[in-house]
Amino acid sequence: MTNAGSAKTILVVDDHPQLLDLVKRSLELLGHYQVFTAGDGAQGLERYVEIRPDCVVIDVKMPGVDGYQLVRAIRGDPETARTPLVILSAMAQEKDQLGGLLAGADVYLLKPVEPPDLVAAIDRAIALSEEERHQRLKKLAEQDEPPSW
Repeated sequence: MTNAGSAKTILVVDDHPQLLDLVKRSLELLGHYQVFTAGDGAQGLERYVEIRPDCVVIDVKMPGVDGYQLVRAIRGDPETARTPLVILSAMAQEKDQLGGLLAGADVYLLKPVEPPDLVAAIDRAIALSEEERHQRLKKLAEQDEPPSW
């Protein structure tokens, strides 16, 4: 992770090159982040290990390793489990959003998203404490009624 006071590092993982470039430029401009990219989930995991970003923005539908698998891989390793994760996906059904949050994402945003909203979501995810992240996941898992899917 980066040192306090320096620009936060963000890894954006998406298989659409034009969107990846647009998100990268928007985050650098509006969020003043240092942004790295990956074109699929497997490359995203490799880049994650290489960079150790402060937050990861992840698409869901990607070939090979999908976004949910990438979220679970990051959350499943005690050394990386505290990393803030934001899903940015066109998958808008409640079951998709719940699936992303249950996999361990801190925020689930729908495409298209306005760049300031993405910056705000990243900042919210980064601000979450480990305890807040744990409590949110516990609350989701303990819902009285299962989702109707």
